[in-house]
Amino acid sequence: MATTATKQQPSGPVLDWTAGHGPVTGALSATTGAFAVATTGAATSMPPGWALAVGAAGALGHTVVGLRVRDAGRTLATRAASWLVGAGWTTWAMTHGPLTWAALGSLATIGVGIGAAARSTALFEEAREEEAIAAEQRQIAAELSAERRAIAAQWVDRIQRVCSITVRVVGVETWETGAGYSIDAELPPGGATWNRIAAESPRLSADARLPHGCTATASPGIHQGRVIIDVTTVNVLEQERTYPSDYGPLSVHTGIPWGYRTNAEQILTYLREQCALIVGPTGSGKTNMVHSILAGFARADDILTWVIDLNAGSAGLPWVLPALNGEISTPDGKLVRPGIDWLAGTYDEAMTMLDTAVRVAKHRKMGYQDVLARANTDLLPISAKIPQIMLVIDEGAEILSSPDRQVRKLGEKILEVIRIARAMGIRTVLTALGATGSVLSNLMIRREAKVRVALTGGETEGMDLSKMFPGSRGLRVDQAPHKGAGFMGTPESPAALFKAWRILPNQIREIIAATSDRHPTLDAVSAKAAGPAYVRRWDSDRTAWMRDQASSNDANATSSAGTGLRLSALNSSEQAQGSPEDEMLRRFREQIDAQFGTAPEPQTPAGGDRPPAAGGLNLSALRGEQESPAQQAALALLLAAGREGTGASAIARALADEHGTSRQTVVGWLRDWVKDGTAVRVGEGTKARYVHRQHAPEQPPEG
Repeated sequence: MATTATKQQPSGPVLDWTAGHGPVTGALSATTGAFAVATTGAATSMPPGWALAVGAAGALGHTVVGLRVRDAGRTLATRAASWLVGAGWTTWAMTHGPLTWAALGSLATIGVGIGAAARSTALFEEAREEEAIAAEQRQIAAELSAERRAIAAQWVDRIQRVCSITVRVVGVETWETGAGYSIDAELPPGGATWNRIAAESPRLSADARLPHGCTATASPGIHQGRVIIDVTTVNVLEQERTYPSDYGPLSVHTGIPWGYRTNAEQILTYLREQCALIVGPTGSGKTNMVHSILAGFARADDILTWVIDLNAGSAGLPWVLPALNGEISTPDGKLVRPGIDWLAGTYDEAMTMLDTAVRVAKHRKMGYQDVLARANTDLLPISAKIPQIMLVIDEGAEILSSPDRQVRKLGEKILEVIRIARAMGIRTVLTALGATGSVLSNLMIRREAKVRVALTGGETEGMDLSKMFPGSRGLRVDQAPHKGAGFMGTPESPAALFKAWRILPNQIREIIAATSDRHPTLDAVSAKAAGPAYVRRWDSDRTAWMRDQASSNDANATSSAGTGLRLSALNSSEQAQGSPEDEMLRRFREQIDAQFGTAPEPQTPAGGDRPPAAGGLNLSALRGEQESPAQQAALALLLAAGREGTGASAIARALADEHGTSRQTVVGWLRDWVKDGTAVRVGEGTKARYVHRQHAPEQPPEG
């Protein structure tokens, strides 16, 4: 019988035979080596002069090596003396005998002396090396201090000349990115404030002869008598930088990066309690920034993103269609989820989404009272189990100021979400075409949207930066003429220049694949409040506009339904003619069934009331028919499909006109038929088909 050999663990001290000698081991090595040579030489009548010659050669060799590495003279003398003394004792012991008490005692004395001398030499070398390093650092510090003193003197004179204020520079710090430096200065007594320097930012920049796009901006110091002046010397905003390739996890608590400042450092937004407002005219890079924001939300493991874009859903489609079309997969071959959790491209769908958000916020207030009490807070603890919902509304500010009565109802619902949902973890990101009075006239927006972005792109019309960033001075549109550049202010950092990353379409696909398993699911309390409106958000009638969009982009595509039975031929409507978009949606739904179709089936109470959805993507939560004519018709279609089989989407389309049957109901029937043996499921994922047992392939016998 084979046995498993266990690796014996060494006992006792572990010796490192590759390590160098210290004072003790070096002395022991020298004395034992000399004793061994003397004993062997005396026994074999070796000429004593050989030992002396070897010692002299060793002393000479160590001296040469020490000179090359620039050892101190004390070190050279100690090592040479050790060799010569050891060689002299060996020569004497070989002549008079090494086994006498005189020989052994003198050898021990020599060993102690060698060890003490080696220890003293090592300490001296360490002190000498530390002093050399300290001297080098003092030289570097002196050079830096000289440079900093020169910068400080220049800016003291400049501020006196331009602002008529005499400051005292406390410190000068050069940025690690090499794009500029910061000056910490103390204001003079007499009531001078940092705002006085901030107002003269353009004149200071011109006086310093800074390159175009570089500024000298002032901000508050550690107290009201100090000011920080950030001086940019390299215009990083004119460079186009792509979105960072690190798609690691983020959190709403640790901040979401939205771009980078003039010092090339990332700027983070903290949206647990804040809403955001982004303005930018056409061509300023606003849509690209929205994609960058969605990328950050997709990377977070405690955020669910809902997007409203009444302009054909262009802001959200790139985050949905690749998954809907089955074009991408995870590295291990699994199907992916969309990069956003819900997309509304029509007025009705947007109103449904906002109504759902209001219900979720109100239900969270009631359902999580025990959680709030345990956490001793009035803010719902957001986590992967209770995710924050971020509503991204493209051109949402225009919705609020629209004269259209119907659109104004949508705006009122947006304001209701902003007003009631802060503590319960639902926040909004609104975009607008310009920083105008009509956009910023709403008090709710001005009060709640503390994170503000103005993408200028050099556009001056409709860019009133004083209204966008009240209290900030020295902000000019011509400072950010590049696409994607502008000004950004948060409660943590004052308004200043920044630029958004350029995110490419292939990066969006990479982020969808990389973050698919990271997206949280809606918590049970919120899912109960969301109900069918949330559960059925991917129904064909709710996503018809997506199919229309895909059809317009690929009008010549052909159906990939294969050679199976075309059940859509039983449907007289034009929408159910086996179009490419129908097939595309079928594949997407089967992906959802394969990945999320294992949720427990709710039972219909005796009273007929349907229980609420339990959470997640339980698409079968709305089943109610039992052996109805529609169910009998569906079974007949399954039987007519033959060996090729069919899917739930095809059956639902065939029954839609006559019976009004939804796909979720058909999915429930098929599962029941699989359980009782009426049908057999063939294949997995997008290739899954259902075959009646009369046509099912024979299974090989077990064993």
